[in-house]
Amino acid sequence: MKILITGSKGQLARELQLELAGAGKLLALGHNALDLSDSDQVREQVRLLRPDLIINAAAYTAVDPAESHRELAFAVNARGPQVLAEEAARLGVPLIHYSTDYVFDGRKAEPYDENDLPQPLNVYGASKLAGEQAIQAVGGEHLILRTSWVYSQHGKNFLLTMQRLLQERDALSVVSDEIGAPTWAATIARVTAELVRKRNAGQAGPSGLYHLSASGEASWYGFACSIAERLRQEGRLRAEITPILSRNYPTAAQRPLNSRLNCARLRQDWGVTLPDWETALHECLNRARGFDSEEAPQPVAAGR
Repeated sequence: MKILITGSKGQLARELQLELAGAGKLLALGHNALDLSDSDQVREQVRLLRPDLIINAAAYTAVDPAESHRELAFAVNARGPQVLAEEAARLGVPLIHYSTDYVFDGRKAEPYDENDLPQPLNVYGASKLAGEQAIQAVGGEHLILRTSWVYSQHGKNFLLTMQRLLQERDALSVVSDEIGAPTWAATIARVTAELVRKRNAGQAGPSGLYHLSASGEASWYGFACSIAERLRQEGRLRAEITPILSRNYPTAAQRPLNSRLNCARLRQDWGVTLPDWETALHECLNRARGFDSEEAPQPVAAGR
């Protein structure tokens, strides 16, 4: 089985390569070899490699810069996935694609499910929604997995930024009124690998759109407090954290206040259960520090 993974240097693609190492021959391509904004290159590579499965882990994820780079964001997040879907359908192979909680406006009081109407507040969310719709319009076998607040020990993400700032500064303010589920990239990769195994074993659920994020919820402030507590346990914490409302922390792109996703459909259709976000963060931090399970510090509560 040949598995094409796009965005090979990204935090999700790195974890996918670890989790899928035994699933077949991995063809992991980075931006230079497969640039989603270059439709001709995408078609050429897929037709050359003829994979049995395409996993699109590449995306334009710079939320604020996307406001002034709309054309590029749509080229990578909408047109690129459309071409991948067209080529996957031509080959008769499945496409797995990742989307985002930012397709919603965050005004709903409850977690969003797959039937809720997307209404993105920013260019990034609009471009990812356009990618979802383009894949669905092609009509081939696909899984679109919406996730939220992705972090890992690689690349640029909230976890690494907080770890750095909490050791550099004396004080730090973090937004407390945006609520979601921090989701470790390894969690997404493990679920993806499980979905692939189930499909190969003839145990697949229906093709389509699913929500995939860690269980539980936190604010960005609560997420930061958990990161800070681990640093405190290790004697590396410097900054004191205070909560701040999003309206007092203006950014180029507006963010949804509610980013919670209901993942019940994935559990019902595919038998997949997502870990609690604090448990996953605990494992991620332990992996980075080289702890084993017996000596590892225990997970900490968020939302202080």
